Amino acid sequence: MTRLFAAALFALSGLAVPAAAQEVPTGPIDVSGGVEVVTDYRFRGISLSGGDVAVQPTITLSHDSGLYLGAWGSTIEDTPAFGEAEVDLYGGYATEVAPGTSIDLGLTYYWYPDGERAAGPSDYVEATGKLSHMLGPVEATARLSYAPSQAAIGHDDSLYLAADLSAGIPTTPLTLSASAGYTDGGLAALAPGGHYWDWSLGASASFGRLTAGIKYVDTDIPTTGVKAVDKYFDSGVVLSLGLSF
Repeated sequence: MTRLFAAALFALSGLAVPAAAQEVPTGPIDVSGGVEVVTDYRFRGISLSGGDVAVQPTITLSHDSGLYLGAWGSTIEDTPAFGEAEVDLYGGYATEVAPGTSIDLGLTYYWYPDGERAAGPSDYVEATGKLSHMLGPVEATARLSYAPSQAAIGHDDSLYLAADLSAGIPTTPLTLSASAGYTDGGLAALAPGGHYWDWSLGASASFGRLTAGIKYVDTDIPTTGVKAVDKYFDSGVVLSLGLSF
């Protein structure tokens, strides 16, 4: 199922024109896509691939009004409840509200199509708001995500707050990035007290449609001494290689 899922989304992304970083106007609707391979799929600091390599295709349709729809997928660690694939179906509205300042309001449906309880307790919905500002080569982004109470997150709501910084180094293909986030509620079930911090530092280099990256990821969830458990939230380095279309 995972191979079929990855192949299907890869085929969809192959239909797309160059991605947002290399936008080519095609009328009121632009299509972008790509595929990335990562050495570990980390979601807010926690590994969802169990420390294994993950394949992550994506495709997005953007209207010149600011509306957009898309799908992003990843292979994940095979479990009875979630299966071995995640598909994020998302949509929203993004626009510039002032020179260098933009907002992005969206909704994401986290879908696990081959889990034993697919379309049931494994799936959940989350709303996200972003505020970004450019200051020279530096972009700062504040994010707030909220998932209301639902079965997949333990009948509890969940809040995620994050701040991101990224900066391209002039005359080079390099971009540096840093991120810090705080999760509270149902999506922090692995953390003592039901809340935790995550952070990362990374760098990437783009060469046309090819992008290579490296990122250090960590959380403040205390280790247990059991490797099979600690691998989900212990510190680690994630390598990535992506191709946009």
